[in-house]
Amino acid sequence: MAEKKPFVLRINPDMLKEIEHWANEEFRSTNGQIEYLLQKALLERKKTNKKKKEDQ
Repeated sequence: MAEKKPFVLRINPDMLKEIEHWANEEFRSTNGQIEYLLQKALLERKKTNKKKKEDQ
């Protein structure tokens, strides 16, 4: 597994509360939930870009 690089994230307090609640529902840490959401978004972006290239 690749080494993780720490960084500061500035986030709206209301959004953070929602992410913390969501993470708790899915038995993840807040950090784990953010990583999960980012990974999911990146995979979706790759699929979309691949589909666009195939349609050209």
